Amino acid sequence: MITKEQALSLIRSHVTNENIIKHMLALAAVMGALYDRLQPNAGSAREDWYIAGLLHDGDYTDSVPPQMQGIQIAGWIKEAGFEIPPHVAHAMAAHNWHNTGVEPENLMDWSIFCADSLTGLIVAATLVLPSKKIADVKLSSVLKRFKEPGFARGTRRDEIALCQDKLGLSLEEFVSVSLSAMQSATPEIGL
Repeated sequence: MITKEQALSLIRSHVTNENIIKHMLALAAVMGALYDRLQPNAGSAREDWYIAGLLHDGDYTDSVPPQMQGIQIAGWIKEAGFEIPPHVAHAMAAHNWHNTGVEPENLMDWSIFCADSLTGLIVAATLVLPSKKIADVKLSSVLKRFKEPGFARGTRRDEIALCQDKLGLSLEEFVSVSLSAMQSATPEIGL
């Protein structure tokens, strides 16, 4: 299994946008926290969830067409001499299933799909604060911003809201777990 350090090195060799790298680190933290929350039903290792979150956009570059984003990264991992389990590759492809056609099938797949856009909403809620510090973001603020369609317009709120049906977590629980995870990863995500 590829390590976090190896994954970051591979990502940095393909992705030059530091904000995308920070997004991947944020989603990795969220995926680890979701594993901890859903563990009795997870069916795989915490490391798998973390690595899927970390690598999911490792091929988000102009050279990779949208239908391959989430899939190409698995090829690059193999070419670099590393391995990931098939279910991790599936989760990475399923995070972009509207383009890849690889549909989410289990808790890990749905977690990465639902959480992908939520990390952006949390970052946006952070950047409008005077301090621009994620430590100052309150759960109530993120939930309020979630209800404002004009705020962070690119946020796919319908995908986030699937947390209830697909993960068995209320929106409030899902946002709370995700916000806490990102707050814990402050040094890595730079907020």
